[in-house]
Amino acid sequence: MSLLNTEINLARKLDAQDELASFRDEFVIDDPNLIYLDGNSLGRLPKRTTDFMQNAIEQEWGKRLIRIWNDGWINTPTELGAKIARLVGAHADEILVTEATSINLFKLSTAALQARPNRKKVVSDVQNFPSDLYILQGIIDLLGNNHQLELISSADGITIAPEAIKGAIDEHTALVSLTHVAFKSAFMYDMARVTELAHQSGALMLWDLSHSVGAVPIDLNGCGVDLAVGCTYKYLNGGPGSPAFLYVRRDLQEQLNQPMWGWFAAEKPFAFELNFTPASDISRYRVGTPPMLSMKAVEPAVDILLEATMARLRAKSIKQTEYLIFLADQWLAPLGFTLGSPRQAEIRGSHVSLRHPESYRISRALIESPPPAIQVIPDFRAPDNIRFGITPLYTTFTEIYRALERVRIIVEDKIYEQYTNDHMDVT
Repeated sequence: MSLLNTEINLARKLDAQDELASFRDEFVIDDPNLIYLDGNSLGRLPKRTTDFMQNAIEQEWGKRLIRIWNDGWINTPTELGAKIARLVGAHADEILVTEATSINLFKLSTAALQARPNRKKVVSDVQNFPSDLYILQGIIDLLGNNHQLELISSADGITIAPEAIKGAIDEHTALVSLTHVAFKSAFMYDMARVTELAHQSGALMLWDLSHSVGAVPIDLNGCGVDLAVGCTYKYLNGGPGSPAFLYVRRDLQEQLNQPMWGWFAAEKPFAFELNFTPASDISRYRVGTPPMLSMKAVEPAVDILLEATMARLRAKSIKQTEYLIFLADQWLAPLGFTLGSPRQAEIRGSHVSLRHPESYRISRALIESPPPAIQVIPDFRAPDNIRFGITPLYTTFTEIYRALERVRIIVEDKIYEQYTNDHMDVT
C-alpha cells in the first residue's frame, strides 16, 4: 500500500474505498468521541446479538423452559463449533464450543502427554500467553514432575527464529504448544512449517488461536494440525468471558483420552450409568452442562464474520496495521517510541504494539483524559507495550489517524505526567 502523506484526507480516502465499511453499522458504537482499539481483548457488542439474546431469554428459556434442550440447545456446542470450523479451516465435526480456553488447554495437553508416555519434553516459547504456561506447568506437576517444559527464547523480544524452533523439537518431545499470534508482539508463526517440524519428530502439535481466530486466515486441516484451542470474546465478539472452543483432528478423537470425565463427555449422558464410557466423537471433550446464554451470544457474532469473509478481513487488517505503523514512524519514533511488532505483514497478526518507557502513563492518558479530548482505548502489556488492536469489522482508518495523533499530543505536551504509575487491577 502506498502511503504518501500524514494528512487526514488520506485516512478519509481509504475509508471511502473500504468495501467492508458497512459492517461497522453492525456494532453498538454510541460515543463518537471514543476510539476503541482493544477489540483484541474484548470485541464490541454486535447489534444483532441484543435481539438474539432477548429471544433466547424470553422465548427459549422463558417459555420453553426445560423443553428447550430438546428443541436444539443440546446440540449448540457442536452446531456452533461447525460455524467456527469454517473460520479456521476445519471439518464441521472437529470443533467443539465448551468451557474456557485454559480448561480446554488442560484437557488437550494432558491427553497429548498421556498419548506419548515415553516422551518427557514439552516445548513452548517465552512469548506464549502466561496462562498457557501456567497450565502446562500445572499438568507437569500433576503428572509427577516427570516432564520438562522447554521455552524457546526470542532474540529480539518480538519474533521467534525458525532455527530456534527447529533446535528445540527433538525425539524426546511429546507436545509442542504455541500461540499462533503472540499476545504482546503480534508475531505470527508459520503454522504449517512448525506443525511439520513437530510431526517430523513424532510430537503432537497444539495451537492456541485466541489472538488469530477472526483476525487472520487459519487452515488447521491444510496444515495437518493435531489440536487447537481458542477464545470467542476477542475478534469473534462473543461477549465477556464467552465460552471457548477446542479442535481435535478427526482421526485423533477416539485415540486421545481427556482427563475430565464429566457426564456430557459420556457416550450416553442421560443413561446415568455409574461407569464412564466416553463418546466416540468430538463430544468426548465436553465436561458439564454448557453455559447456554453465554454460548448463544457467540452465534450472531460468528455469522457476521462469515458474511465478511476472512480473506477480506485479512486484506483490510494488513492495510490498517501498515497505516498505523507508518504514522508511528513519522510521528512517534522521534518521541522515543519503538515498534514492538514485526514490520513484515506476513508474520504479523491484527494488533500493533508500540513501546515507550512511559507506556503505562500514556495509556492512562489515552483512556482517562476528560472531554473535550478524544478518548482512545488500547491496552497496556508489561513492561512497556501499548497494544492497538485492529478489528477490520469496525475499525476505520480515520480512527487510527486520530488515535495516533492523540498519542503524539499526549507525549509532546507531557499530558501523561498528570497520571501516576499505580497500576489498575485490569490493564
